[in-house]
Amino acid sequence: MRSEEDRPVAGFPFSAVVGQDQLRLALILCAVHPGIGGVLVRGEKGTAKSTVVRALTALLPAVDDAGTTRPARLVELPVGATEDRVIGSIDLEKVLRDGERAFQPGLLAAAHQGVLYVDEVNLLHDHLVDVLLDAAAMGRVHIERDGISHSHPAKFVLVGTMNPEEGELRPQLLDRFGLAVDVAASRDVDVRMEVVRRRLDYERDHEAFVARYESADEELASEILTARGKLDSVELSNRELRRIASLCASFDVDGMRADLVLARTATAHAAWRGDSEVTAEDVRVAAELTLPHRRRRDPFDEPGLDQQQLDDALEQADQDAQSQVEDDARDREPENPEDRGPDEDRGPEDGGPEDGGPDDEGPDDDGPEDPDGPGGGVRATDRPSAPPAGEFKAKLLEVPGVGEGAPGRRSRSMSSRGRVVRSTRERGHGLHLTSTVFAAAESQVARGRTAGRLRLAPADLRGAIREGREGNLIVFVVDASGSMAARDRLSAVTGAVVSLLRDAYQRRDKVAVITVRGREAELVLPPTSSVDIAVRRLQSMRTGGKSPLAEGFLRAREVVLRERLRDPQRRALVVTLTDGRATGGKDALHRARVAAHLLADACVASIVVDCETGLVRLGLAAELARELRGGYVRLAELSAQQVAGVVRAAA
Repeated sequence: MRSEEDRPVAGFPFSAVVGQDQLRLALILCAVHPGIGGVLVRGEKGTAKSTVVRALTALLPAVDDAGTTRPARLVELPVGATEDRVIGSIDLEKVLRDGERAFQPGLLAAAHQGVLYVDEVNLLHDHLVDVLLDAAAMGRVHIERDGISHSHPAKFVLVGTMNPEEGELRPQLLDRFGLAVDVAASRDVDVRMEVVRRRLDYERDHEAFVARYESADEELASEILTARGKLDSVELSNRELRRIASLCASFDVDGMRADLVLARTATAHAAWRGDSEVTAEDVRVAAELTLPHRRRRDPFDEPGLDQQQLDDALEQADQDAQSQVEDDARDREPENPEDRGPDEDRGPEDGGPEDGGPDDEGPDDDGPEDPDGPGGGVRATDRPSAPPAGEFKAKLLEVPGVGEGAPGRRSRSMSSRGRVVRSTRERGHGLHLTSTVFAAAESQVARGRTAGRLRLAPADLRGAIREGREGNLIVFVVDASGSMAARDRLSAVTGAVVSLLRDAYQRRDKVAVITVRGREAELVLPPTSSVDIAVRRLQSMRTGGKSPLAEGFLRAREVVLRERLRDPQRRALVVTLTDGRATGGKDALHRARVAAHLLADACVASIVVDCETGLVRLGLAAELARELRGGYVRLAELSAQQVAGVVRAAA
């Protein structure tokens, strides 16, 4: 007999969620039409993201499973899941015991006709995100591996939640999510009070609270089921399809996925409303859910959709659609020569207009002058100012050696992904099939085998050692002192750091930023995966004063050692941008060299970017690089072609 304390606690009702109307609508539309491709929920912590997603499962239709009916499942995918756990793998136990090839389904099969929920999806390995999104879009999973071919349906509502402060998804992955919603806590006092009140009521007596909203949830579930049934009969006219295409073109989105998702979402919204035809309002609602995250091509682009821009684009799309309707109507009209105007058939010989005639603009018109002619061109005072930074595509800055596999794309590591380099008697990362067979072959005579199947034993199993890529902790030490504060030089340094930050974003690194000025080194950004925050902090950086480089190196050492305790698998790389002129405190240059030596003794890889300019060079930055036992490159050489291989092994 199960006691009261052992009974599962009923989930928070979907209808009881206060606010978050856009998130609720996005989830409902994906429940109506799973082919939309899932929802990405972005927002700060404590905004009920997980609560709303879990509540959705109770609204989905029951599932027919092997002749029985069961409720739809909520399958949660842990951030540390392996590819075998997600898509399935060989059932080794059955292979060894029965000698049969057997496939063991993964989480995608379990999520069929339910909800697949990935919390902190931005921390999931990129290749796994690709697998999830492919399955969500296709509704089926195909596995071809280790001599086994298997296929099974996987139609589910994919929901990923993330906190942008912990790092962003790459734009390529953002585009793969059908819809995206940004959530934030309401600033309305009454709304906040109601949120707290309902949560306390739920915690006090969850059964009574759930019963209070049971009828509302049942009504929502019925409406979702009805909308699913109407979906195929909803008409998407050419007028609205043109509106959709015009919207996507005006927002300059890449590819055609946005057009398809927008069309599916607008159709689902029309079915949800109970209408048989997609309208302009359906397209607008769909645009607000499908376009914002697709406009973000760069990690430092602000997410979101400007409402005025959307209004303008919709108005232009409406004009285009109306114009096309009128053109189509004219094309359908029979041609009547008597309807033509008196001048429409007149050519040049009849006194009509011709090239260079009075109806055309000639050289005496008030058009723009030849920019290369006298008085033409742009005056010096009208030229746009130079960009604040000479940004570039930074090539690989790699930490030497082989790491333990923190998720990322920078340095070499031993990990569960990547190419197989050798086998091991230990568990390894998956089965090394060839070595397993060879190990078993050596014992066949001793096991009495003369014919038939290979006789395997647990001792024959060999694991695979794989080499992949890892993410690192990149600590930027930026000299913002008076000697660096010249406008052009600081602009170049800022551009270099932004370029390196962009590279860190693409390679899934964590970053930290330390600025050196005055009498101290300030940690303006503690280690984080959100490099867009790093850019904002860098842009508001204060400059001027002395250059306490010793304090900068000591602070970098402190940050690295502290992070080693928190994240021991993530190796660090310190990138220092300075001209080497240490001036902060007594005997500043000597102390800077000692501090650099201490950082090198902590086995931290480093690179010094020399920002010294002018004809006379003191070479102080190069001396610091030697003390750091790291790499050295001049700022002017910090390009995609020059930067490869500049980091050498730390002692």
